[in-house]
Amino acid sequence: MPHVERFGTYVILSLSGTEKFFGFHKNIQVKYKDLLSVKPVANAWTRKVLRGVRAPGTGLPYVVALGTWRLRKGKNFVAVYRKRPAYIFTFTGGDFQQWIITPDNTRDELAKMFEGTFEKN
Repeated sequence: MPHVERFGTYVILSLSGTEKFFGFHKNIQVKYKDLLSVKPVANAWTRKVLRGVRAPGTGLPYVVALGTWRLRKGKNFVAVYRKRPAYIFTFTGGDFQQWIITPDNTRDELAKMFEGTFEKN
């Protein structure tokens, strides 16, 4: 599972070797000032959350969604596993509008790391 960390003025999404291969992407970094919100979601497999067309990436419904999801205006990076809780990171800048991920971080770690932007459900 991907790991999220805040390093200086950046938010970094670290991917495993397998995720890099099947997601057709490398680690992603975005400036912290571009982070708009972090929102937990109980079910990432809904059409409201996973929108767009997977290109490129890997997908097996309700098992794994990994890679780039393209929308009419922009794209999202997705790394969602099974029915585990996911988080939506929304950005105002960078390559992706959102990261929709099931991180290996705990909810408390993310809430502490992104205190001003973390939305409670």
